[in-house]
Formats: sequence, C-alpha cells, structure tokens
Amino acid sequence: MPISPPLLLAIVEMGGYPECAALYQSKGFLPEKVYSVRKAQAWLKKRQPAVVITEFHFDPDLRDRMSNLESLMATLQRYAPEAKVIVFIDREHRPRLEQVEVRYPVFGSLDYPIDEQRLAELLETVQQEIGGTR
Repeated sequence: MPISPPLLLAIVEMGGYPECAALYQSKGFLPEKVYSVRKAQAWLKKRQPAVVITEFHFDPDLRDRMSNLESLMATLQRYAPEAKVIVFIDREHRPRLEQVEVRYPVFGSLDYPIDEQRLAELLETVQQEIGGTR
C-alpha cells in the first residue's frame, strides 16, 4: 500500500501572496486550505499535518493575546505537536513574532513579499526532518 504524502495545512486569512498549492505538492505535501484560525482549529482536531503555513497578524485590540498566532499554536501543541509552523509576516511585526517564539516553536518565517524559493527550501528541510519518521 503506497504511503500518502504528509499533510500541509495552509491558513489564508488575508492573502495577498501567490497561490502556493502547486509548490506544496511539488515538495511532496498534500495541501489543504482553510480561511481562518478558527476553521484551522476545528481542522486540527481531526487531522495531524506535518506542516502548517499561516500568516502573522498583530492586533493591538486583542485583550488576551497579541496576534492570531497564539490561539493556533496552543491548538497545535495539543493536537499536532510535531507540526512544523511556517509564518508569513510583515517585516515590521518581527519583534512581536519573536515574543511569540519565546513560548511557541516556529520552524521558519518569511517576510512579505513571499520568496517562493526560500519557501521551497523550508519545505525541503521539513521533508528531510520527517523523512525518517514516516
């Protein structure tokens, strides 16, 4: 029986960057897409992705957290702790991402505009790391 490709969850909330499904597939992943962290949290209760690609949005109006990422990362810790997280981010918000990284592991981050070659390299590294566990 053939081994199915590892899952990749892409969370697209704002968008504004190229569609990367073909790239994800070319690097050996089975991509699925949701359009909010809330939908991602429900998705994660049923599936365990090897990779989660998400956007970082800082919101000063949030009372209990600084961004959309904390809720997602808490869900990942519970349901998919081995998942590698790649974050797309505005360069100006990097200091805030660094604060999140103190508490939650981020595998990699890419500034807008997204460098697809760098994204491909990160996905290749994930494949190398999970290759021994599949």
